[in-house]
Amino acid sequence: MIEEILPNLFRIKIPLPKNPLGALNSYIIKDSRRNMIIDTGFAQDECKEAMRTGLEELGIDIQKTDFFITHMHPDHMGLALVIAPDTSKIYFNRIEADMLRSGFFLDEYTDFACQNGFPEKELQTLFNHPGFRSYKFAAKGLANFHIVNDGDIISISDYNFKCMQTPGHTRGHMCLYEADKKLLIAGDHILNDITATIQLWSDEQNPLRDYLTNLDKVYDLDIELTLPGHRSIITNCKERILELKDHHQKRLENIISILRNGDKNAFQIASQMSWDTNYESWDLFPGPQKWIATGEAIAHLKYLEEDKIQKERREKEAIYSLKKSKRIL
Repeated sequence: MIEEILPNLFRIKIPLPKNPLGALNSYIIKDSRRNMIIDTGFAQDECKEAMRTGLEELGIDIQKTDFFITHMHPDHMGLALVIAPDTSKIYFNRIEADMLRSGFFLDEYTDFACQNGFPEKELQTLFNHPGFRSYKFAAKGLANFHIVNDGDIISISDYNFKCMQTPGHTRGHMCLYEADKKLLIAGDHILNDITATIQLWSDEQNPLRDYLTNLDKVYDLDIELTLPGHRSIITNCKERILELKDHHQKRLENIISILRNGDKNAFQIASQMSWDTNYESWDLFPGPQKWIATGEAIAHLKYLEEDKIQKERREKEAIYSLKKSKRIL
């Protein structure tokens, strides 16, 4: 289904087969000279057919079309690497372009996951799960990346988009802001109905701190319409940002409550956290869900390390505990 949101700006809902997100919002900007597609879906036949049908209905010539990818997750960029012709620019952030060109794969995080308590037996089968195969990026199309940086302007039709780096959900996530039209194309930075996962699989970043900082960055903008990567369009961006910040605050409080009952590794903490899911117990979580939950737990633990908790190495595991409060005599 095609929906015209603003003049020359359309949304195509691209189905995401066997994925709980259901669909991706792909945004199309139509222009007589060059068109632009913002995010594309998986490199799968169902996504390709939905995109082909939508572009035909809009009369879009893909040979005269460029692409903007908000971040490196395969539901946003996978199809672009398949359908983008050599005549197309693929606008993309430098951080994640470098990650892809250097051969980034999720299984590089295996050792870190084990250190945080993820069972080796489950990891052995995890990366063969259908939910993870799409993370194996093909090299096709990487040479076509046109790097954009924070503050760059992309002008198309009568839109002048400012590129805004908003790391958190991923390391290089980027939004597009059109000040005159008070419009934000948000990728997965701000979602309605659901929350974007904030995960950590190394000791080098603090993604939740980055995410909250960049929520504040967007909060200060004059926005009337927010176009997210999934689910429904947002008409009150500031209200949604406050809800997202409250969500993560409650998750932090959840972790502190769990650690009051004793020291634990991240996998154990994740198993006791409150998750919005239909599974009755942690044991029933599929492997990919356990992976996401554990990554979220680690991201929130990293944030809390600044003043609430401490991490120490015990044999081969990272163990978390509450910091002891200092008594004033």
